[in-house]
Amino acid sequence: MKAYVASVGLEKVGDHWSESLLDLAVGASLKALDGRKVAPQQVIVGNMFSSAGARQEHLGALLASSLGLKGIPAYKVESACASGSTAFDVAYTMVKSGAIDSALVVGVEKMRDVEPEEVSLALAMAESVEYTQFVGASFAALNGLLARHYMERENVSRDELSALPVLSHANAVTAEHAQFRKAITPEVVARSAMVADPLRLFDCAPVGDGAAAALVVNENAIGRAKGGLVEILGGAIATTEFSVYERKDMLRFEATETAFKRALGQARLPESKVGLIETHDAFSVVAALSLEAMGVSKRGKAPSDAKEGRFNLDGDMPINTFGGLKARGHPVGATGVYQIAEAYLQLTDAAGKNQAKDLEYAVTQNVGGLDTSAVVHVFGRAQ
Repeated sequence: MKAYVASVGLEKVGDHWSESLLDLAVGASLKALDGRKVAPQQVIVGNMFSSAGARQEHLGALLASSLGLKGIPAYKVESACASGSTAFDVAYTMVKSGAIDSALVVGVEKMRDVEPEEVSLALAMAESVEYTQFVGASFAALNGLLARHYMERENVSRDELSALPVLSHANAVTAEHAQFRKAITPEVVARSAMVADPLRLFDCAPVGDGAAAALVVNENAIGRAKGGLVEILGGAIATTEFSVYERKDMLRFEATETAFKRALGQARLPESKVGLIETHDAFSVVAALSLEAMGVSKRGKAPSDAKEGRFNLDGDMPINTFGGLKARGHPVGATGVYQIAEAYLQLTDAAGKNQAKDLEYAVTQNVGGLDTSAVVHVFGRAQ
């Protein structure tokens, strides 16, 4: 049975001081459900740390009740920064199997209501409490160590690494739901405040509030779906050793590599047919290693490929077409659903000034931890 994304809803990423976690989730949900005759048979919420960020759990039932969807199953899925795409994969698997005919997937996170120190502690929960957290290593610090290793071992320059956030910001200028719609230069990245050597402020995705939603349907519900459809051709989740220092090769994103190959295998799509990737650029080094794990760039060459314009909107492999995590924003539990919604907009020719040309297939890649878990989905225009 085939599965489709029938509609999406996006809230602008940013500082939503006057809106609650529930307000954001309801807002994105209503946009996805607007005018649709399909009543979702399940509500699945992707979220990482609502207990820390909003003092709220039981999100599935809370959202279903607020939407007037009494009686249906509703629950939350958590997988660190990959929570949104993991929730989507649960929906996709169930809808494709025919266990249910439709599901509403909502990714939501409220990060700006707590102090930066609390956000840092919450993000660190993606790592081991017994080891990494115990010694006080923040998530940024771990990525800084990885970036230093990468730059030295692969001979990557500061200017080359800066090309990745520069690209994301360039794409965000015309993205209405993006948090930071301002272009930057490599010099701005290199001169920004040091966060975790060699990573600087503009190497790192920002903190923000946000919510995104997607309505997933199969062939039994397709007749009641209104508007454009995008087929979900494949999806896979993979994991590797939990902490990066446990791995034989810290610069190999094996979870992404595995999930990408499995998802393309399900889609029966050769790598050469992929036309666009929304990749997980939480840090510039993560974007680079992700692209290399998916075989888009050779080892150590993703930053130079970005600098040469290969990943631009008019390049041969556009990435992060609405600004990625770096400029669209990274409300962690919602990020995977934002990526999926952006792929949907591209494949329905609804991306406006951010539209990639001659696009038939798109891939999304969302990561939890330091590629501890990776979720990849493949989408194509509905036939």
